[in-house]
Amino acid sequence: MVAGLFVGALVAGVLLWSIFAYNRLVHYRVLAERSWHDIATQLKRRWDLIPNLVDTIKGYAAHEATLLQRVTQARVRALAASSPSAKAHAEQSLQNALFSLFAVAEAYPDLLADRNFLDLQRTLAESEDTIQRSRKLYNAVVRELNTEIASFPKNLIAAMFRFAARDYYALPDEIAREAPRLVL
Repeated sequence: MVAGLFVGALVAGVLLWSIFAYNRLVHYRVLAERSWHDIATQLKRRWDLIPNLVDTIKGYAAHEATLLQRVTQARVRALAASSPSAKAHAEQSLQNALFSLFAVAEAYPDLLADRNFLDLQRTLAESEDTIQRSRKLYNAVVRELNTEIASFPKNLIAAMFRFAARDYYALPDEIAREAPRLVL
């Protein structure tokens, strides 16, 4: 009788722990998905600014067509990327193109005085800061999720319910980790 109660309590304990472990994994998976969507929203906001920025600069520096085209192509590649690692590589190219664009803009004093250009720069700088914060949150959540998935005995629950580790959203180049320095 005592052995039966002990076994019953043990089974109940394991079942309760399994439910807790499963719910914790679901919590982190949902949080990771939400964090990724936050990044996507912020990136879209920035991508939407780029055509306006290119059009504004075109008015002052039309002969910089190659650079403007490079920025536009980098934006298209960033829009098409889907996984965190692919998006990070595409974002690095876009970031490099934007660095070049702002470096060229410094050679045009009239452009630097244009109110629309200054507003676009300010909004882009704010977007970069928000993207950085969103990236940090996403990576922190992914770290927690991946740790939970890899830790014993939760890895047994994770494998049973097909929880998969997620990729970090890490930029491949150290310089790309900095927001573009804008002339304000």
